[in-house]
Amino acid sequence: MRSRFSAFSVGDEEYLLRTWHPATRPPRVDLDRTTRWVRLEILETTGGSAFHTEGTVRFRAHYEERGNAGHLDENSRFVRNEGAWVYAGAL
Repeated sequence: MRSRFSAFSVGDEEYLLRTWHPATRPPRVDLDRTTRWVRLEILETTGGSAFHTEGTVRFRAHYEERGNAGHLDENSRFVRNEGAWVYAGAL
């Protein structure tokens, strides 16, 4: 989750697609360059250890857009795909 937040922060669309599950991955990611992601809070996690094949991360991502502060709350589902953790979608 933290690496995907970092990718949003620096505009790394290729990384976001690479870490998205193939079954739910969009054909492309169009990031809004006017949005600046500034802070990530991890609020809750389930699963996700070396013994799990799926897990969730509930987070709050803080951003600034055109001088206004805001945040995005999401509960995300992650699964293992070919040994790597990938984003499967929002719950």
